[in-house]
Amino acid sequence: MIEAFLLPYLMNMKRLIFAAFTLFLPFGVLAQDTASTAGYRDYTTAVLWQQHSGEFRALAFQAYNFARLSLVPKIAEASNGKKNCVVVDVDETVLDNSPFQGNEIRNHKIFNQQDWANWTSKGIADTIPGALGFLTFAASQQVETFYLSNREVSEMEGTLKNLQTLGFPYADKEHMLFKTTTSDKEPRRKALSEKYNILMLCGDNLSDFSNVFYREGKNTIEQVDAAQQKFGTQYIVLPNPMYGDWEKQFYKVDKQSDQDKANARIEGLKTY
Repeated sequence: MIEAFLLPYLMNMKRLIFAAFTLFLPFGVLAQDTASTAGYRDYTTAVLWQQHSGEFRALAFQAYNFARLSLVPKIAEASNGKKNCVVVDVDETVLDNSPFQGNEIRNHKIFNQQDWANWTSKGIADTIPGALGFLTFAASQQVETFYLSNREVSEMEGTLKNLQTLGFPYADKEHMLFKTTTSDKEPRRKALSEKYNILMLCGDNLSDFSNVFYREGKNTIEQVDAAQQKFGTQYIVLPNPMYGDWEKQFYKVDKQSDQDKANARIEGLKTY
């Protein structure tokens, strides 16, 4: 039986032992504890949903089924002598990057540019369901595909390798419209429209269609409502729960820490 006068001494010894144990833990273990509050886990369910749910595949097929149904009448309507094309985003529109997102989460990160460059250089992303079938159909109708992406020009080689391996049509440098000086896609869309009829745009982010949704300071919900007749006909939206311009509305300051962003997402939740 421990004498009462010894209890304070033993409690202090426990504290000292714990402190010494913590001091000599590998740095990586401590980093994991810190990272666990950094918000990377917020994205786990979104990545799992894209990788494993039947609903994700169903929605992707649905989007591209609507694209195919809408394309034929648009071809008939285009009679100005220009060649016809469809414009598609790359990431989460024709290529599935969820393994990259999963890798970041496993390594306690949200996004690292060097990791991303390493991933795209491998050229091993799978297709988004329905994308290859739709673009192959478009090519059979003499409709070209332009890949309008905010990937860096330095990522072109890996991207082409990826698209060509999967059999995507028009997978050549002439049909890659990658980011050079700005992430704003509008100038590239306008330049393309001078030579082609852009029959349709496909993307996972509303900025893939028009700047009016996120880049002009307007109310996004109101702009979506105003453009509702274009969705499924001119604008083909693919589901992407993992990232996008929509998330920026919660971050009021540039270069916030991951923890601050995680807190901002909690504050953005609607409750009752």
